[in-house]
Amino acid sequence: MLISNAWAQSAALPGGPDLMSMLPIIIMFVLLYFVMIRPQMKRAKEHKSMVEALQKGDEVIAAGGLVGKITKISDVYVTLQVANGVEIQAQRPSVQVLLPKGTIKSID
Repeated sequence: MLISNAWAQSAALPGGPDLMSMLPIIIMFVLLYFVMIRPQMKRAKEHKSMVEALQKGDEVIAAGGLVGKITKISDVYVTLQVANGVEIQAQRPSVQVLLPKGTIKSID
């Protein structure tokens, strides 16, 4: 009297989950790809090509905000002149931005 009757659930379809229940997950993955993954891959590709194209005399900003002019360059490291008579070595991938020529005027 106080307890209602328990009804059995309908049997699951033998075909598994239908496409409509998977559609939100598929849409979220596609949206994630175009909003986050694809732009990150594009930025990484641009950074790699910029690092490969570095030359002696380029003015750059390295990681940590170091601003300097490239005086020596090797496969792994770049030597940056950050002040008159002051040179530091940094890894090539740590170069973040290539500045236009003539941006740094106090080093010469």
